[in-house]
Amino acid sequence: MTGKQPTAAFYTLGCKVNQGETDSIAGMFKARGYQRVDFDEPADVYVINTCTVTHLSDRKSRQTIRRALRLNPDAVVAVTGCYAQTSPDEVRAIEGVDVIVGTDQRSRIVELVEEHRVAGKAVDQVGDIRAVQVFEELPAVAEISRARASIKIEDGCNLFCTYCIIPYARGPVRSRPVESVIREARRLVSEGYQEIVLTGIHLGAYGADLNRELADLLEQLIQEVPELPRLHVGSVEPQEFTEDLLRIIQQPKVNPHFHIPLQSGSDSVLERMGRRYRRQDFMDVVAKIRSLIPDAAITSDVIVGFPGETEADYLLTEETCKATALAGLHVFPFSPRKGTPAASFTDQLPASVKQDRVKRLMAVAQELSRAYAETFVGKTITVLLEEKSGEYWSGHTNNYLKVLIPFQTGEHKALSSLDDADARDQLVPVRLERLLPDNTLLGQPLESQQRG
Repeated sequence: MTGKQPTAAFYTLGCKVNQGETDSIAGMFKARGYQRVDFDEPADVYVINTCTVTHLSDRKSRQTIRRALRLNPDAVVAVTGCYAQTSPDEVRAIEGVDVIVGTDQRSRIVELVEEHRVAGKAVDQVGDIRAVQVFEELPAVAEISRARASIKIEDGCNLFCTYCIIPYARGPVRSRPVESVIREARRLVSEGYQEIVLTGIHLGAYGADLNRELADLLEQLIQEVPELPRLHVGSVEPQEFTEDLLRIIQQPKVNPHFHIPLQSGSDSVLERMGRRYRRQDFMDVVAKIRSLIPDAAITSDVIVGFPGETEADYLLTEETCKATALAGLHVFPFSPRKGTPAASFTDQLPASVKQDRVKRLMAVAQELSRAYAETFVGKTITVLLEEKSGEYWSGHTNNYLKVLIPFQTGEHKALSSLDDADARDQLVPVRLERLLPDNTLLGQPLESQQRG
């Protein structure tokens, strides 16, 4: 690198936790004087945050590493994340990779990159993640938009479901201290963020190593950061909705959107998956939440084509999704991960069966998503403005329905303040008027009401 400002580019594969970690890493590079550039541009440093949840994730991780090497063969290429943690030998085998960091030591990644620049030697910092007992704090970083920011409050998983590689990639449960979470939330609110999203690998296990519970943290956040307009809780397992948690999520500041993994509607499949609940447990939790918060959006994850899954098992999954009127659904075909028990199950299903079931369940998911969104036509709800394009603002309600809001209309003008770019990241009351074909809602801002 010359005397000019060095540049760094970043690429994330996988989940929202990964995305938040990448943003934190990018912020650390910025603090050290690097300019962030698009990943497809020539850069002095490329950082690839990898994923290993499926075999396709592994392949995409390798492809992205090789793309960085082609973009600038002289760049420093740093690889981190879950694939780097579980398959470091495969990453090391890619010629041109300079720095390898697993799912720990990310707080040192800039230091490690600069160590390579000075010494010219490959840097390898992949250790035994199972031995890591302390939560690694990475700073939440202010982005261009102040709509929402994520705070990672937990890492690791102790469940070891038979299909899942993540406990091997992330290690045991480690929780961020309550005081640190509160401090970070206060900082973000002071910077103008309207919503904080709490994320983690096994969020419902938060506090298991601190003699605390997730409900304790939520209650303390609401009490000690009263200026926070919205608080969003990430994915929580069905068996982890305690009475205390059910009480806290009724607070107005908590977004009425809850992601609860189902994985299968068949008890026999759930048992073979090593899940800690059964179909009725899932249905009971959804019913309880709906009794407390009638308009709540419940979304879920499902794996189809698990070894031994029969057509009857699959149909039970369909029935469960319909019976619980899910607002959204992520559908994945089973992907055997080397080293997990399910990878060695002898009753693996053909890829054609998996893909057929994915297609069928995705069609069900689309119908359910539309049915849920339709129930809000004619209602007035607060929308967080996020992007301005053409004559529309787009944003999300607190239950994560996407809304388009015109700031200029044919016969009348919407809120004049919406013409102003400063309206971004504001909370605006909107009457939802129509559901578009892509399940986005079209709404009109209310001039007679003040912003929330």
